[in-house]
Amino acid sequence: MNPSILFFNINGSGLGHLNRCLAYARQVQTQAQPYFFSLASAMEVIHSFGFEGDYFVSHFWSDNSTFAWNSELALRLGLVLEHIRPQVLVFDGPWPYQGFIKACRAYKDDLALVWSYRGLLKAEAQKPTVDPDFFDLVLRPGELGAVPKESILPGGTRELLVPPVCLLADHELYTRDQARQKLGLELDKKYALFSLGPGNIKDVTSIGHGLLHEFTQSGLTILWARPPIAVRDVELPAGVQPLSMYPLVRYLRAFDVFVGAAGYNTCCEVVQAGIPSLLVPNEHLADDQTKRAQMVAQHIPAIVSGCDTKSKQHLAVKEILALVEQNTDTLIKPSLPMHGAQLAAKALLTLAFGVATG
Repeated sequence: MNPSILFFNINGSGLGHLNRCLAYARQVQTQAQPYFFSLASAMEVIHSFGFEGDYFVSHFWSDNSTFAWNSELALRLGLVLEHIRPQVLVFDGPWPYQGFIKACRAYKDDLALVWSYRGLLKAEAQKPTVDPDFFDLVLRPGELGAVPKESILPGGTRELLVPPVCLLADHELYTRDQARQKLGLELDKKYALFSLGPGNIKDVTSIGHGLLHEFTQSGLTILWARPPIAVRDVELPAGVQPLSMYPLVRYLRAFDVFVGAAGYNTCCEVVQAGIPSLLVPNEHLADDQTKRAQMVAQHIPAIVSGCDTKSKQHLAVKEILALVEQNTDTLIKPSLPMHGAQLAAKALLTLAFGVATG
């Protein structure tokens, strides 16, 4: 019987944590049974990949006190552990919760604990205080250009840095014509895809409308991506088409230009797809999106701008469209290692079979 691996993804500003756990789960599913405990409400995304899971409301959306929420988390996670009896539990998030720690310590059976901790934080951001030695393995999904590296933390815990973790492999991405046919888009028009995030942490309406005006004035047709976990919809001007599709990366090559925030998955995926991009870092996060966006610009045609004024919006659109015109005939394919999910899965399976046979 195959071992079980339980993935615990938190609810972030987007679907990054869930996306990463799905990437791991897809790689282990032929040799292990994945199961999800998700704080992100997009359970339909998990089910669409054929995985089972439990949903528990994030503390961001709960009316409970921190103590009450962690107490309930410990109980709910404990019940899932007793039901699933996994060999490995993977926590993906920047800060392991007290309820998570309590449930793991109370669980009696053998269980290998893994912390998937990305962490490109601003210098002034508060760092996690949980002892990493609580975990058997710390997985570090790397930024663009990262290469595999294994090290031992001071307490003896193994840390594994892997290249960027991508949900889909290159061959699973549609070509330009395939993607346009799937989306019902004309083959000879120019399109831009906007994916500025769900707006749950930062209101993207003002910047979005300003950029929409600039791109439509330049003759592009706009599609606006609406994430599954968005709690409010941006009111779209006439002619802008909403798009609800997951994962977006499969369809990215349909577009002449991408406009979005500089989250981890977005940056990895626009490089993977090779699409010219206008990246608008979200400065409301501890995540250093500006630094990451600048990494993207080293590998594909990309403009990085806060776009918080009309003049910045006008200049950014002018600059990215100039880059688009320079790259109309070639698909940009940077030669970067992007197989972090496969390497992470190998490490997870080694732990799982070690627990199962130990």
